Amino acid sequence: MTIFCKISFGSAVLAAILLALTGAMLTYEVVARYFFIRPTIWAAELSQLCLIWGCMLSMAHLLHVRRHITVHAVTNTLPRTGQHICRTLSLSFVMLFSSIVTIWGWKIFLDSFERGRTTGSLLDLPAWIAELAIPVGFFLLAVQAIMEMIDSGTSPTVHRSSHK
Repeated sequence: MTIFCKISFGSAVLAAILLALTGAMLTYEVVARYFFIRPTIWAAELSQLCLIWGCMLSMAHLLHVRRHITVHAVTNTLPRTGQHICRTLSLSFVMLFSSIVTIWGWKIFLDSFERGRTTGSLLDLPAWIAELAIPVGFFLLAVQAIMEMIDSGTSPTVHRSSHK
């Protein structure tokens, strides 16, 4: 297992924890609000942060284990060479798009960080905390797409997800 695979897997584990925390915070908020009429000032915003970071951190590993949404109606009818070409093209687009989002996301994060923007909510957290998830997640996805292209270039078969 390469070092990047370990980083990707670790990010996915952290994402799972963050998504579980999201569910716990929202459940707590519902109980506090509707049963005790004592809403929190933190649950909604912190659960949004966990949700954003959880989704962004999971993308690279999901690409690696082939759990992104795919449509095989045409590609499954192609010969192996055609399937390999389609996979390489799709991974190239993922890498290109992810690289663009990483660059623009970094600029947005940096602008918010330098200006000291906040969320404007009761917690008034720095806006860059949520914005940093975008360049981090898409950078991981871009690198994973490159790793998948390298792997599919050396692999004799086209891997398919067990779920279609």
